[in-house]
Amino acid sequence: MAEAKILIVDDEEAIREMISVSLELAGFKWMEAENGSTAHSAVVDDRPDLILLDWMLPGVSGIELARRLKRDEATGEIPIIMLTAKSEEDNKIQGLDAGADDYITKPFSTRELISRINAVLRRTKGDKSKAILVEGLALDPISHRITADERPVEMGPTEYRLLEFFMTHQDRAYSRAQLLDQVWGGNVYVEDRTVDVHIRRLRKALAPHKYDHLVQTVRGTGYRFSTKF
Repeated sequence: MAEAKILIVDDEEAIREMISVSLELAGFKWMEAENGSTAHSAVVDDRPDLILLDWMLPGVSGIELARRLKRDEATGEIPIIMLTAKSEEDNKIQGLDAGADDYITKPFSTRELISRINAVLRRTKGDKSKAILVEGLALDPISHRITADERPVEMGPTEYRLLEFFMTHQDRAYSRAQLLDQVWGGNVYVEDRTVDVHIRRLRKALAPHKYDHLVQTVRGTGYRFSTKF
């Protein structure tokens, strides 16, 4: 599971440093946040593969952040391991009910933490490395290749990210603001109409292969990706 990117969310710098060193030695990439607000921005902008989330955070608690992330379709599949000094069974149940995939009580050994991370990643990664297929359109997230009826489709990196988001979030209408947030990142300041430009480019790339109809305009809302009319 090396090369997976882990977000460490804890308000204690010493704990973040201890965990980050352990992750680096285990071959993981990592980033850190000291509160719920910074963590939420990091999740939206950088899409970690797993979140290590402290229960007791200033402001928005770890439990509330977990609930918020799990309610959002765009972030709900990111696995969360709760880190806490609370060992009572009721607290563990509360954490799991909030959407956490595992629970580890402080103090913990870094060896146990790495083992838990690997186990959760194995459970949750599943077939996400496999190509995404919609009708004859296929997107391979490993090689970043797109084919239409086994013929290569050429497009730019932004159009690729837009198509990947659409193909993994089908049949739901998204506003321009939502697409900017999910594809460009919440801290990128660009005009909403930028989405229209890239939608046109995406359709242009798909048109020679007769798949541009999958990218649909939803009047008064934005866009959706669907095989239905």
